[in-house]
Amino acid sequence: MTNVKIVYASVTGNDEDIAYVLEEKFEELGADVEISEIQQTDAADFEDVDICVIATFTYDEGIVPDEALDFYEDMQELDLTGKIYGTCGSGDHYYGDFCRAVDEFAKIFDQVGAIKGAEPVKIELEPEEKDIADLDEFAEELMKKV
Repeated sequence: MTNVKIVYASVTGNDEDIAYVLEEKFEELGADVEISEIQQTDAADFEDVDICVIATFTYDEGIVPDEALDFYEDMQELDLTGKIYGTCGSGDHYYGDFCRAVDEFAKIFDQVGAIKGAEPVKIELEPEEKDIADLDEFAEELMKKV
């Protein structure tokens, strides 16, 4: 069985919603899924799964949120060679660098040897019907890479 770890950073609840949408789809696809909030998670947990997913918001002008910085830094010390990853998250076009934190986490996954399993999904604020369809497709693409 494919093991999936979804880690989310959320203040408004949007990225927590994203994480639960993904959890539901991965379970529908037959995966064993674990979901956790980023401040309550050890980055090394990604070493024990097949698919690693980050769902994060982007803070103000396109930076990784303070809540996620320790995890972000700890990820840089991992060896995730051969692991499949996907990044997604919410943002607000009002600010510059829409959903930049999603891309910043993708860069770290690339640096530590993980394999990109799907294009990032970037959502304006809370997930709506089309976003949920995009997240379902995202999960399907990740599962195909395992």
